[in-house]
Amino acid sequence: MVKKSRQNNVNCDRISNDVLRVLLAVFFVIVSFSCAGCASYHLGNQYLYRSDIRTVHVMIFESDSARRYLGQRMTEAVIKDIELNTPLVIADPQIADSFIRGRIIAETKRAVAENLYDEPRTLRAAWRVEIDWVDRAGVPLMQLQSVVVSRDAEFIPEGGQSMATAQQRIIEQAARDLISQMQTPW
Repeated sequence: MVKKSRQNNVNCDRISNDVLRVLLAVFFVIVSFSCAGCASYHLGNQYLYRSDIRTVHVMIFESDSARRYLGQRMTEAVIKDIELNTPLVIADPQIADSFIRGRIIAETKRAVAENLYDEPRTLRAAWRVEIDWVDRAGVPLMQLQSVVVSRDAEFIPEGGQSMATAQQRIIEQAARDLISQMQTPW
């Protein structure tokens, strides 16, 4: 009886060792295939952007709107996004490798939904922003010489939202769009 239980334990140990070897072999095969590929892979956001440009100066955005400080708010959002999401450093114009300039060329607000008394319940704010990114010589650094970003946001005044909250959403979206346009093409 004791001899039979020892034999069962030895058989179980052999089976578990065999299963372990097979699992390790499968693991190494998967790891080796996942490391191999058609191109060399890089980690980090520094490979998404041009390597010859290290610094950027963001000029204050101009605004054709009658609303005050929209250009300054857009400039702040672009600077924050560049600092957070790119390896580029914000610099003074005297030492910058490149320059970003932009203009808010259109800003509209219209009613999307009204109640029975023609009072607006849902409004839509929309912007068009033209953006250029050039080097010191004035050569465009983006795929398109000038990028026009069109963004809109809906807001419901009765729900506590305002034109300022809609504008802030548009500003953040437009800044993200600019950063994505700054990436080098694949």
